[in-house]
Amino acid sequence: MDAKIKELVGIAAAVAGHCQKCFSYHYHEAKKLGIDSDEINEAVEFAKAIRTAGNQGMDEFVQRMIGQDKAK
Repeated sequence: MDAKIKELVGIAAAVAGHCQKCFSYHYHEAKKLGIDSDEINEAVEFAKAIRTAGNQGMDEFVQRMIGQDKAK
């Protein structure tokens, strides 16, 4: 994996993991490598979509577990 891809993955992981310090680090490293704002935004939007799906999946899982406990 080249440095550009690593920084874009780092940006996406920071967004998905809610880590501001990590995002700041990877954002600045990406800019040093000449990665443009469009590519950074693409990584951010991708991470937000993953995060949203994960949150929805967790919400549904929790409701199923609560429902199972009520049925007992």
